Order: sequence, then C-alpha cells, then structure tokens
Amino acid sequence: MQNLSKIQRAIKFATKTHEIYQKQKRKGKDVSYITHPLTVGILLSSIGADADVVCAGILHDTIEDSIEKKKVTVEMLTDRFGEKVADLVLAVTETDKSLTWEERKEQALEHIKTFSHEAILVKSADIVSNLTEMVDDHNKEGDQIFQRFNASKDKKIKNILETNTVLLEAWPKSPLAQELSYLSSKVQTMGAKEFMVEFPVKIIEYSNYKEEAQLECPLCHWKSEAKNGSIERGDELMDVSCPNCDKMLLVINYPLA
Repeated sequence: MQNLSKIQRAIKFATKTHEIYQKQKRKGKDVSYITHPLTVGILLSSIGADADVVCAGILHDTIEDSIEKKKVTVEMLTDRFGEKVADLVLAVTETDKSLTWEERKEQALEHIKTFSHEAILVKSADIVSNLTEMVDDHNKEGDQIFQRFNASKDKKIKNILETNTVLLEAWPKSPLAQELSYLSSKVQTMGAKEFMVEFPVKIIEYSNYKEEAQLECPLCHWKSEAKNGSIERGDELMDVSCPNCDKMLLVINYPLA
C-alpha cells in the first residue's frame, strides 16, 4: 500500500504540473498532455518495474515542462519522492534549452550511454509511448504530423532511429527492446521513399558476399558484420537489412541450384 500511495502522489503531482497549472496539450492535438506520462507509468508497471521507476516515468517531464511560476526542481522531487526518483527524472531531462535542436539531440545520445538500466527503462517507456502514438497518427493523417515538430521529417526520423539504437546497444536484453525494434521499423517505413533515394541499397553478386563484411546502417548507425543483420532469402535474391530499424542494406544476387 505504501508503494501505491507513492504512485498516487506522483500522479497528482504530474497532473498539477501538466494539466492544472498550464492545460498542456500533446503537440498539434487537442489531447491533454497528462495522458502521456500516465501511459509511461502504466507501461513501466506492466513490465514489473518497481514503484520508484514507475513514479519516475509518471514524473519524467515535470522538470522540463513545468512553467516558470510553478517550476519543478530536482530538490522538490527529492523532497517529495526520494533521491532515486529525482535522479531518474533528471537523467531523462534536457537541461540546456539554449542549445540548437541538433546539439540537444546529440548531447542526449551521448548521455544515454551513461544510463543505468532503470534510466534506460524510463527513457524506453517514454519513447514507446510517443512512437506508438506517432505511428497511429501517421496511419490516420500521413506526413502532415511532422509539421508538429521542431525538425524536418528526415531529421526527426533519423534521431528516433539513432536514439533507439543507442538504447538497444546499452541494454540489449531490456524488457522493452523488442518494442523499440518494432517501432523503429515502423518509423523507418514512414521515410522509406526518401531514404531509399538518399541512401540507396547496395546490390552485389553472391560471389562477392562475405558474412564478415562490416555494415553500418546510414539511418540508425547500427554496426556489425553482415551475418548479424536481418537476412531474408527469396528465389533469386537475398536481402540483408538492419536488425534495429529494418533499413535494407544489401541485395545479393545468388545463383539458383
């Protein structure tokens, strides 16, 4: 019951920050923002995360998105929810808004490499919630959803894929790894036409194929040997794709028996 009480207090705190004090909405939508942190908390609870991690998921945007008049601080979260919760929220918070979008995202990618497993869970749940909504919205509205963001479509997609790859490399056996890979493939599909032009697939003959050949995905920057890619054989062709985002990297012609 003590854990439940703490989670309830986190819900009330997040609701005040996002809903009561500013009526915050999801980008480009008439949907209350509080639905997102609550979804993150539910997702973390569903995979068996402890109460502090669930609370951090619910509170993960309170520092970054609180208004100046009711500014949420690390000290405030520490006092109300404990040091562990506050540290997890701070880990996933962008603290320097003076940087450009590109600088902030690059800084965030480097920061993920230092994350604990619990911080990876909070960040992953945040992304799974956002991307599930993004994929659903794109299915209904198409590319116009990218007008909501502060970066172009290709930059947004590439950052998503790069972030998911860093998370997967940091903890390959994360309880949310499968969801991240699945959503990466869905997001990559949104930009498939553009990326095929900018990053065309390499076509080679089977005699030139080497399992030990080093591959790098130009979208999410997965790096490994060709044999570790996602391989699919057809009647006359073999495809090697990125296992993280499903970008096709090689098309191999091989002789029929």
